[in-house]
Amino acid sequence: MDVIDRLAAIEEIRQLKARYFRGVDDRDAALVRSILAEDCVLDYRGCCTDPATGVDHFPAMNTVMKGREAWADAPPSQGPHLVTVHQGHDPDITIESAGTARGIWAFTDRLFLPPGGPFSRLTGWGRYHETYVNRGDGWRILTTRIERLRVEVE
Repeated sequence: MDVIDRLAAIEEIRQLKARYFRGVDDRDAALVRSILAEDCVLDYRGCCTDPATGVDHFPAMNTVMKGREAWADAPPSQGPHLVTVHQGHDPDITIESAGTARGIWAFTDRLFLPPGGPFSRLTGWGRYHETYVNRGDGWRILTTRIERLRVEVE
């Protein structure tokens, strides 16, 4: 791969991740599925666990999704009044070949719960560790795993 192809691949992956965050926050399951590899594995275990205290603030989110179609239209853990806001930044993307890449993304997320819940807002910081594939139809997320650095609830 020459430099131009490598930079184009990195930009395509950056756009892919932007669509992921937008799809999650807008609850646009079709958009999220469109950027996932058919055989993806999305590991969200511990995604709302504070590493300092070990408290899991949202156990319903502890799941491993296998396959693009596992991304449901309305995940039960995200009731109708849950609002999420994700911000990804500082991508560290390595193109390994014309069809494989890996990346680490710093991120901040906020979950706003309706009144009466165990908390009203969760703010978290962490990193997405991902792999990507391009099988001739554009880059797709193949695997993801969240490394949580800190979680605060109010």
